[in-house]
Amino acid sequence: MSKKELKFNSRAIHGGQIPERGYGAVMPPIYQTSTYAQSTPGEHKGHEYSRVSNPTRTALENAVASLENGGFGMAFGSGMAAIDAVMKLLDPGDEVICTNDLYGGSYRLFKQVYAKYGIKFLFSSMSDMGELESQITQNTKLVWLETPTNPMMNIIDIAAVAKVTKKHRILLGVDNTFATPFLQRPLDLGANLVMHSATKYLAGHSDVVVGALVVKDKKLAEQLYFIQKSSGAICGPMDSFLTLRGIKTLHVRMQRHCENGAVVANFLNNHPKIGKVYWPGFETHPNHKIANQQMDGYGGMISFVPKGGNYDEAIRIVEKLEIFTLAESLGGVESLVGHPASMSHGSVPKVEREKNGVVDALIRLSVGIEDVDDLMADLDQALN
Repeated sequence: MSKKELKFNSRAIHGGQIPERGYGAVMPPIYQTSTYAQSTPGEHKGHEYSRVSNPTRTALENAVASLENGGFGMAFGSGMAAIDAVMKLLDPGDEVICTNDLYGGSYRLFKQVYAKYGIKFLFSSMSDMGELESQITQNTKLVWLETPTNPMMNIIDIAAVAKVTKKHRILLGVDNTFATPFLQRPLDLGANLVMHSATKYLAGHSDVVVGALVVKDKKLAEQLYFIQKSSGAICGPMDSFLTLRGIKTLHVRMQRHCENGAVVANFLNNHPKIGKVYWPGFETHPNHKIANQQMDGYGGMISFVPKGGNYDEAIRIVEKLEIFTLAESLGGVESLVGHPASMSHGSVPKVEREKNGVVDALIRLSVGIEDVDDLMADLDQALN
């Protein structure tokens, strides 16, 4: 059986991988080298300089591409470096339509870095395809979306957006960090490229900072490889190795993240001290049907607002939690809690934040793989 025909759980372990040629190592070795010997100028054994390519990084790129059913993968020094590479496909005067409920770091890159170079960013809920289409002009070159969104857990119909972008010959990029390819594969739904902050669920152990892009189209891949080589925002061999090691348990970790997430979401939804819980697994979630269509589960990310909550109450709760660690990031084996208004979305103006639901009382959970009874007990003691 070809490795391309393997099911997901097997591809997480074997996808895109071959035993190392020198000694048959099952795990790709850490090639901690900056350069490679050449027999004569221009003749080498596949690698010439580690900014351009490195065997350990190539193994990671192949693995991520396999998981996303893509043809080409690129690994970067962070998720933001991966998005930055996508932005470098654009020219001054080009326009980008983005999810209005967008990760704060992406918003900062778009509005504070690239806007000053003449690239215009428009925002849309992407819940109404007619509204999305009305924003498209002859200058629109890219639609950029997250689903589930960070931190409001909105679900966007990737296939519906892809139908619009294909009609207008516009690139569609999807940040698949929250869902991972275990739950959702945007390229299969019509997206042109997928981005991961591999720091999160793909690596899964809160010990690396890595980003990734995956595409199917060879021409687009060549453009991105050129940008990757020219800009040099690559990840090193050790981070590549650790991320690849994390990917080999992605499927079992995500199963537990989803199981624990469902229990915690329902616990919070029934708690007398909670006013609102945002999780796409609820039948009352406005995008629940879309989630069922394009996802294989609902993930371990949850946001909530305490009943009658305000900033001070939210801060009291996050400080009182003991198993949930108050920290930036998400997707590790350990449970984390964040306060989006002052942490992940601190760079988004308050008016814009609150328009999208990111109020001062909002709390975001990354539910880990601990014993779920311990997680519920921790939340209960903090809320009470």
